[in-house]
Amino acid sequence: MARLADYFVVVGYDLDKRGCSEGQGRILQRFPEKDWEDNPFPQGVELFCQPSGWQLVPQRLPPSFFMAVLTNINSERHYCPCFTFWEELDSTQPQKSLSSEADEDDESGIIESPQLFAPKSLVLVSRLDHTDVFRNCLGLIYTVHIDGLNFPMETLIGNLLSCIIPTAGGSQPSPEDMEESVRTITLGAGDRQVIQTPINDSLPVSGSSVALLFRQLGISNVLYLFCAALTEHKILFLSASYHRLTDACRALLAVMFPLKYSFTYIPILPGKLLEVLSTPTPFIIGVNSSFRSETQELLDVIIADLDGGTVTIPECVHVSLLPDPLLQQTQTALSMVLDPELDVADQAFPPASTQPSTLKIQDKEIRAVFLWLFAQLLQGYRWCLHIIRIHPEPVIRFHKAAFLGQRALTEDDFLTKVLDGMAFAGFVSERGPPYRPIDVFDELVANQVKRIRLEEGNPRKVMNHIKELAEQLFKNENPYPAVAMHKVQRPTEGSHLRIHQASFPHLDEVTVQLYIDHAATKMKTAPPAVRVEMKCMVPLGPPLGDVVDRNGNALANSARRLEVVRNCINYVFENKMLEAKKLLPAVLRALKGRAARQCLTQELNQHVQQNRAVLDDQQFDYIVRMMNCTLQDCSHMDEHGIAAALLPLVTAFCRKLGAGITQFAYSCVQEHSVWANMQFWEAMFYSDVQNHIRALYLETEPPSAGQAEQAEQGALEIASEQRRLWPTLSKDKQQELVQKEESTVYSQAIHYANRMSYLLLPLDTSKNRLLRSSGLGDVESVSNSYVTNSMAGSMAESYDTESGFEDAESSDVANTVVRFINRFVDKVCNESGVTNEHLKSLHSMIPDIVQMHIETLDAVHRESKRLPPIQKPKLLRPALLPGEELMMEGMRVHLLSDGREEAAGVTGGPPLLPAEGAIFLTTYRLIFKGTPNDPLVAEQVLTRSFPVASLTKEKKISVCVPMDQFIQEGLQLRSCTFQLMKIAFDEEVASDLAEVFRKHLHKLRYPSQVDGTFAFTVGQSGKMAAEHKSKDKNPSLSPWQTNELFHGLKSGVHTLGRMSQSTTTLSKNLMKTAKKTIGRQYVTRKKYTPPTWESRSSLQSQLDGDEISVLEEVDQSSLTLSSTIKSSDRQTMSNVVERACCRDYQRLGLGTLSNSLTRSKNEPFRISTLNRMYAVCHSYPGLLIVPQSVPDGTLQRISRCYRQNRFPVVCWRSSRSKAVLLRSAGLHGKGVAGFFKSPNAPSPGPSQADSLGLEQEKYLQAIISSMPSYSEASSRNTLSGFTSAHMSGSDSSDKLRQPKIGVLMKQVMGSKEELAGTFSRGGKWGSMRGSGRVGAYDVGSRLAGKESPQANGGPSEPHFLRQQRAYLYIIGDKSQLKGSKQDAFQQWEVVPIEVFDVRQVKTSFKKLMKACMPTSPPVSPNETFYHCLEESEWMCLLHKVLQVSVLVVELLDTGSSVMVSLEDGWDITTQVVSLVQLLSDPYYRTFDGFRLLVEKEWLSFGHRFSHRGAQTLASQSSGFTPIFLQFLDCVHQIHLQFPMEFEFSQYYLKFLAYHYVSNRFRTFLLDSDCERIELGVMYEEKGERKSQQVKSVWDYIERLNKSTPVFFNYMFAPEDGEVLKPYSYISNLKVWDFYTEETLSEGPSYDWELVQGQAEPGEESERPDTAAPKSQRRIVWPCYDNPCRVVPDAITKLLQELQHLEAELGQVSERWKDTWDKIKATQRTESKLESRHSLSSSLLMLSALSQPRRSRGLYLQESGVGVGSSLNLSLDSEGGGSATPTAGSRPSTSALYSQFQSSESENRSFEGTLFKKGALLKPWKPRWFVLDKTKHQLRYYESRQDKDCKGVIDLAEVESVIPATPTMGAPKNVDEKAFFDLKTTRRVYNFCAQDSMNAQLWMDNVQSCLSDA
Repeated sequence: MARLADYFVVVGYDLDKRGCSEGQGRILQRFPEKDWEDNPFPQGVELFCQPSGWQLVPQRLPPSFFMAVLTNINSERHYCPCFTFWEELDSTQPQKSLSSEADEDDESGIIESPQLFAPKSLVLVSRLDHTDVFRNCLGLIYTVHIDGLNFPMETLIGNLLSCIIPTAGGSQPSPEDMEESVRTITLGAGDRQVIQTPINDSLPVSGSSVALLFRQLGISNVLYLFCAALTEHKILFLSASYHRLTDACRALLAVMFPLKYSFTYIPILPGKLLEVLSTPTPFIIGVNSSFRSETQELLDVIIADLDGGTVTIPECVHVSLLPDPLLQQTQTALSMVLDPELDVADQAFPPASTQPSTLKIQDKEIRAVFLWLFAQLLQGYRWCLHIIRIHPEPVIRFHKAAFLGQRALTEDDFLTKVLDGMAFAGFVSERGPPYRPIDVFDELVANQVKRIRLEEGNPRKVMNHIKELAEQLFKNENPYPAVAMHKVQRPTEGSHLRIHQASFPHLDEVTVQLYIDHAATKMKTAPPAVRVEMKCMVPLGPPLGDVVDRNGNALANSARRLEVVRNCINYVFENKMLEAKKLLPAVLRALKGRAARQCLTQELNQHVQQNRAVLDDQQFDYIVRMMNCTLQDCSHMDEHGIAAALLPLVTAFCRKLGAGITQFAYSCVQEHSVWANMQFWEAMFYSDVQNHIRALYLETEPPSAGQAEQAEQGALEIASEQRRLWPTLSKDKQQELVQKEESTVYSQAIHYANRMSYLLLPLDTSKNRLLRSSGLGDVESVSNSYVTNSMAGSMAESYDTESGFEDAESSDVANTVVRFINRFVDKVCNESGVTNEHLKSLHSMIPDIVQMHIETLDAVHRESKRLPPIQKPKLLRPALLPGEELMMEGMRVHLLSDGREEAAGVTGGPPLLPAEGAIFLTTYRLIFKGTPNDPLVAEQVLTRSFPVASLTKEKKISVCVPMDQFIQEGLQLRSCTFQLMKIAFDEEVASDLAEVFRKHLHKLRYPSQVDGTFAFTVGQSGKMAAEHKSKDKNPSLSPWQTNELFHGLKSGVHTLGRMSQSTTTLSKNLMKTAKKTIGRQYVTRKKYTPPTWESRSSLQSQLDGDEISVLEEVDQSSLTLSSTIKSSDRQTMSNVVERACCRDYQRLGLGTLSNSLTRSKNEPFRISTLNRMYAVCHSYPGLLIVPQSVPDGTLQRISRCYRQNRFPVVCWRSSRSKAVLLRSAGLHGKGVAGFFKSPNAPSPGPSQADSLGLEQEKYLQAIISSMPSYSEASSRNTLSGFTSAHMSGSDSSDKLRQPKIGVLMKQVMGSKEELAGTFSRGGKWGSMRGSGRVGAYDVGSRLAGKESPQANGGPSEPHFLRQQRAYLYIIGDKSQLKGSKQDAFQQWEVVPIEVFDVRQVKTSFKKLMKACMPTSPPVSPNETFYHCLEESEWMCLLHKVLQVSVLVVELLDTGSSVMVSLEDGWDITTQVVSLVQLLSDPYYRTFDGFRLLVEKEWLSFGHRFSHRGAQTLASQSSGFTPIFLQFLDCVHQIHLQFPMEFEFSQYYLKFLAYHYVSNRFRTFLLDSDCERIELGVMYEEKGERKSQQVKSVWDYIERLNKSTPVFFNYMFAPEDGEVLKPYSYISNLKVWDFYTEETLSEGPSYDWELVQGQAEPGEESERPDTAAPKSQRRIVWPCYDNPCRVVPDAITKLLQELQHLEAELGQVSERWKDTWDKIKATQRTESKLESRHSLSSSLLMLSALSQPRRSRGLYLQESGVGVGSSLNLSLDSEGGGSATPTAGSRPSTSALYSQFQSSESENRSFEGTLFKKGALLKPWKPRWFVLDKTKHQLRYYESRQDKDCKGVIDLAEVESVIPATPTMGAPKNVDEKAFFDLKTTRRVYNFCAQDSMNAQLWMDNVQSCLSDA
């Protein structure tokens, strides 16, 4: 029983304090005045009566009522109903106005105020929440007062305070309980109220508040609040109504049932206490919306606005929502409750009554949904409870990890947070005890889980279940709905507005107190009405295992795997070690699965007798490896209990080391995070204690018949039984049980202190390895309970500060372990009620336990060192190149598998990695050589290597080597040759040695000078190479360098520009050498650490007297080249000519040296020697092609406008259209670009800029004038001359082609639809040759139809689509050319394009490397190869470069010149210019041409190879940027599309890609010719050819090409003057296999000497077998073997066999090239007799070096869609092999018959004349056809007399022969039935006979021939 109300209080406005800034209230009267003992009076009631502050108001307000809730320090809630009304103030005296409406003009503030009203509140304080009853009672008191009824007020209040009601009803209401649970009360004013107490007070009472909350906020908002409250966020409700705030807070608590909210809960917060909102702890608080502005700055509070219906979640707050299927199901169920019409809204005949239930019922239905949700969330929770004490009070702990693990929700954020929260801790302590009263939730979890599962997918059944639950909840709140009748008087309408009202009377305390005392004595004398609580055993419900199986989350591990694990363990214990060794790798793989790990623990358990299992060394080693592998994949939570199951085993398995010394398995399995996790130890401890306590009670029970059943009882059942019996036991018995339990816990604590010391103390305590990696100190996840968590956290901090683990001594290891164990013991003993004496003794014991264990370990450690070492594989030494030397001896390492799957065996091959071997550092490479760990593949030797110079990233990693127990230091090394090494140093490698290795590696990777790279140091002694003290070749220049740098810093004078440089650099020393070799006048610097490019122009010369004389000398010597040549020898001259690529200029007709000397005026261009001293432009070559009419002085001035002085020069001229290609850098951003803008606009700059602009214009005009089309054009406005001069076709063709360039330009200039769709183009478009150019016109007309320019050049049409073609296009950077206007009279045009900068290439390449060499296998779909490739955007960059290049090719092809003027002119410009020449000029697609192209455009024109390749220490920071690699990739893409146009193979490109970064050759070192001359690299090659060391990559390729056809493309069959136009869309591009391929057998195959050395012995050993009929087969592994060498293509194979045969016969073997040329020549003559087809089958077999011929969009091998005819009528084999048969197609029958050397006539089965339609657009022609049944062919000849066969149709390929209809261009006047078609696998042949009869005859003959076959 309980009092209805504890206190009645009258609170009024405090008139004494009215002078203050804000009003206050005070308690006028309080009854009873003395506090109740069981419930003291709460403080601060007056604040809560007026939460918005006490204020006077100018008019009377209607009475209000709300309920405030106060919580005391013991978290008991006081409900304070407040009834407030307003009374008139006595207005006789003037007063300080506190009204907000008062007039405040008067200074003093003392005014005669209008009438004011003050609030007065009647407040009850109660521990019960009966809102309606309180409202009625207080309302009645007010009614008596206001209506002046004749009832004494004291009686009412006395009755109210003396009213006693029952607290809660029984389990189910029955008629006799009616009296108990229903109480009728009256206050004595003729009123009557019925109070019904809920049946079960554990269930919250919600009225209709939950339904209202959902109406106010909506489903998803309330769910957010629900999840936020459970995951302990701060929640603030805002509303203008206090009553609604209370209701909303009450509703939120109601839906949280069965969890109880245990943080700050204030439904109505007074304005004065708003600072409470900044508390750090979670809360649920309600605040009046008038305080909204004060809540704005709260950053971590979720604000729910009840009036506006919104929930605002701040950015910094992340609310974890319910796990997925549950969230969806809950939302569905809620919407069905709140909106039942939703379900039938779409029905044609909806049922009539689908109204939602009444509010009160709906409220219970919503709560039922949440109850149903909790039943699913927490199902099976009782199976994870550990009972650690039964008496005197049950102590229960929850095993969170096991619960999450079995529910497969370890990753779920929401559930994890809920289980860690305070509410759940309360739930466990309240609902954990096994013997207690149960409620609806217990029944639901125990009995209804199965039903919930079955009904999951059926909304109707779910609704029925929810309605049943709702009914129970409703019944609980309203046990007797029929009895609810109230009779309470209300005040008359409008009574509060009466003008004269008496104020509330002062009550007589004595009278009220009498009532209270009277009731109190009555209660004392009355017999205690104690309701017997119906306690029972709480049912457990279904176990968790079933739940998981249903979810299907239990990992399906096939029985076969478990069988393997069992067998392996049995072999180990039966000592069949060889068998076990074979199975071990499979077992270690299987142990990734959970079932296999559990199987392992069960199997090992069976081999333990009496807690001990002694093994021999090898057995021990195997068992430990399996245990480590098992633990390796366990998380630190150990949610599946694997570590828990292994814990007893690691202390059981051991081996004898020596006299009385035993090593246990625990010393080898310590390196796992789970052992350092406090929660794991707690859970283990509690589970063990539970088992022991269960055993304790099972023992004490007397033996009985039911013993067997009892043994099956769980701990909770036993505990429940014990709790039931507890009250019946005697005191002594009770005491004895308590002691027994306590000592059980104590002994377990000692046991665990030992266990923990076993697993936490490392074997070698001096190493302190464990503490560093496992972090015992950072006990962040210390415990499940709140209080101790914070304590442990703070303790952990203090421990951390004491011991800096990093450098801890061995004693410190002991201390740390002692502290960890102490912390554990404190926690578990406090929770499980161990006495203080026992706890003290434990604390004194622990250091001794640890110390004792350390001593044991020392002995074990000593002995274990004496064990014979495990036989490790022998270290294999790598083969080295001549001149390559080892820097460090090999260190034993493990090469781990990375994310590339082939080597790890993921894709089905044998697992080659991880492998054990050694890593070697040489002057040139980093090499790993070793053997796989997997014994089944261990005989293979693995090599992975890359040049040191290609290393891009090196980082330390710590790795856990599989099958080894230690976490080791490792390195991850990534190279730009697409090799990745993840290595872990073996424990025998000292850590300082690993550090030395890193330092050496770094030194080699970034030498201080370029001459420290391998290409220069090769052959020097290793020590020298390591130290890198390269001597200065020319000491006299080093002081110059310091001078220059010093002056460059001191002064920023720009005036001298580049001239200053030439003066400073040309020292006297240089002048001496210049006389010897004028060719070396290119010298500028000696040392290679120049200032940055940007600052070079600002270096000022140091004009001492000395220097001035040098200046004069320079002037004398700057003669024309003609005069200097006379004085030089021929050798130097040829060098100059060669290096300036004059041969190429001569070939292109751009002027020869003789021309430039005699200055022949009719040549448009000349070779200028202006830059021969590199004075004008440091990074340009010495000789440049410029227009004849422009003098050198002008060039020098123009050069200043361009970045790096790289002014426009000609680099190529089209032999056909005579259009020229120019290159330059972009313009300086200083506004000099004004010449691109309208030249008529007055320039604001000085006149110098004007003149420069004019000079530039003249320069461009000179270039335009040099074009024949310009001089021939009769006028500027006609295109007749333009087209007639050089277009292959008529005027119309130009018009047709016009829009195509427009489309290209649109795309290149970066319109939005850049990649929308492909478009076809003329020329040779990514296919084999076949159609010639005819197709282009067709394409053009199609395009013209679609995209012809608008008439009159409408405004929408871009400028470049004007009908008039410009003579010169300037391709410039969009960002630079902003605002440039085009002048109608200018003859050049600017094409602004968006280019990517170098940084983009760099980041893109990094991502590409990560995609091609991932460090670990992809886990999420975002890490797959294609996803990463797309993210890298590498393909987009290639697309961009190719697109611009194709545009330039198109423009040049149509006769316009093009100037590429991008960035600094040495990156993208070089790429575009080189690709344009490669596409336009077939010469560059040969070996010589490609070399010349690279030397000219990349080396001479100064691409910064050293800087971009980060080759030295100075350029290290700039990082690796593969501009040249990008160019090679573009060439590779073109090669794929045009495999017959290139003389070199794909391997040639890969070879260059590898060696341009390898630094093996000097070719790609340094940044310009000028620097190469400085270092003396330019001309040494010729003189030093005799030496063994090849210094140029070109010479090396040349030598290699003579001996092997590896660089040659057998499909090379070029067309004259063919311009290639590749498709550049990303869909047409392929990932270069250079990035992805790997050869683990030999490492990269680009250092040919190494590869050859390995290959020969194998081949030799295979030779003798050829005679025998043995199989020649061998297995080829991708990623291990090099398929090109192991399985060479047919031609290479034949050439190899030829060489072998010649060698055997003792003949001098011919060079392969000569053999090849001979074969081609003979084949050419033979092809006149045989078909073209058989030639291609014998010759052009699939070459493994060149990709299968791919034409975009179709494979030629299978289709003949008119791309290339398989009947090619050309006689010349070089004329192009049009179709390559695939290796898989049927061999041609003709090949089978070629052995019959019979004359043609014998095989002529049937012959005659037929008309045949040519391929594609060729006309119909009459031919003489012969059907040959013997050879199974249809041959044809020019005429009957012709002996030479023109072509063959192989009947083996014919699919059908059918009648046809005449097509376009067919012979006239022929019967329609005379046509028939012959369909082959490649194409359809159209034939026409003389008449229909003849046609039928042919068809029959061919058909019979086919059926015979």
